[in-house]
Amino acid sequence: MTGAEVLCVGEVLWDSLPAGLFLGGAPLNVARHLRAQGVPARIVSRVGADRLGEEALERVDREGVATDLVQVDPELPTGFVKVRLDGRGIADYEIVRPAAWDTLEATAALLDHAGRADTLVFGTLAQRSATTRATLERLWETGARKIYDVNLRPPYAQPETVRRSLAAADVVKMNENELARLGEWFGASGDTRARAAALAHTFRCEIVCITRGEDGATLWRDGEWSEHPGFSVAVRDTVGAGDAFLATLIAGLRRGDPDAELLRRANRVGAWVASREGAVPAGNRGGGGLTRAPAGPTHPGDAIQNLPGQRASANARSSGVKPSPSCR
Repeated sequence: MTGAEVLCVGEVLWDSLPAGLFLGGAPLNVARHLRAQGVPARIVSRVGADRLGEEALERVDREGVATDLVQVDPELPTGFVKVRLDGRGIADYEIVRPAAWDTLEATAALLDHAGRADTLVFGTLAQRSATTRATLERLWETGARKIYDVNLRPPYAQPETVRRSLAAADVVKMNENELARLGEWFGASGDTRARAAALAHTFRCEIVCITRGEDGATLWRDGEWSEHPGFSVAVRDTVGAGDAFLATLIAGLRRGDPDAELLRRANRVGAWVASREGAVPAGNRGGGGLTRAPAGPTHPGDAIQNLPGQRASANARSSGVKPSPSCR
């Protein structure tokens, strides 16, 4: 399955970190990593008719990710997130609302592309609004393989939204904390394997992958388990490691890699990203170097004059990353 493209649907936004303002959004990060690995990927989102939206489109296009399915909202602003990193580089997010990606429309062009795509990637956050949620549910009606990155972002994590997403998905990826939460919501008890298998059976998922931070990841497929212990790296920050992991997993699924190889590759790329600054470091994108940014703004209005190089947002918890002794 290598001919058709992957559609990554959801938020495009700017992360305000202590080091500066950086382009991100989990679906966009996945698309960027897929493109860097030679997989045809397209981002489906909505930005504002503002400077941040224009800059986002220019940068994504420069990296070789198609932007023709990114809509422009005449009123709402481009997405913006305030990110705080703790001493271990783990991220916490304050997501500004409303944003342009809350009003993604099911246009004729989008439905046409979705009908020809072989893979549809989506998460939970973009479904916080009824408009974008309804659009995504229309895309679920296509024959594409549907990959759900649970990626819970309180307070926008509603059990009913997650339930519908799990029911639509063929492949599900989440971390251990999210697995515990879903277990509480949907009656899946026991250890990691028992809860993951119970969710897979309840929602008829083909694959369930659980990332375990420094302990790597485990994957359930049709009743069989594979594991990888992760790689030891000196963690710079975990912003984007989960998105890099997922993109590499998707690339391997398209190639038909064995499950053990899927996890090895995904853990390695996730660890590599965590050892560098930014969700899409310079060595893993289509072009352009990583530019050091000035001090980070705290509001979109302050950001207009302070646009740096490139950096992105992703899962707060890293995937397949084992901190070296110097980082503990």
